[in-house]
Amino acid sequence: MLSSESKKNHLLAALPHAESQRWLLRLEPVDLSLGEVLYESGVSLSHVYFPTTAIISLLYVMENGASAEIAIVGNEGIVGISLFMGGESTTSRAVVQSAGKGFRLKARLMKQEFHRAGPALHLLLRYTQALITQMSQTAVCNRPRGQITVLDRAALEKRSCECYAVVKKEYDRLLPVKLAS
Repeated sequence: MLSSESKKNHLLAALPHAESQRWLLRLEPVDLSLGEVLYESGVSLSHVYFPTTAIISLLYVMENGASAEIAIVGNEGIVGISLFMGGESTTSRAVVQSAGKGFRLKARLMKQEFHRAGPALHLLLRYTQALITQMSQTAVCNRPRGQITVLDRAALEKRSCECYAVVKKEYDRLLPVKLAS
């Protein structure tokens, strides 16, 4: 059922009932394939995406083709914030890092919802602040290093610098949502 599946995304789950019911009529379920490009730098966005089980990488691509990951979006968020922040495009590329499911909403409908200036606007702005925190922390943590494979996340979190905790705390503070079971 669409409504129970949509509740797997923190932002969609946090919408007040009236907004949630209106959005459910407009959300399109999507299967997101590994490596799928949701949008490219400089291209007008046609949709925003709400991952439920997929993970999306936001990449900044240099003129020479080199790229750096600037953020990751999973079931806590939305891909395509530049659309409601006033831009029609962005300087980043969005690529599916881990295949899964999600929902998308047409750009026109997202703008309409944002301009209603209701609870969704404030929720999206708080999410944007949390995403900016993640991007800032990523920039600080992306000093030259080797690559690692995480085998024990809990142990890594205990031994890591404040990076993960800072971002997690900001998401939890700004978006205090419990997922529906």
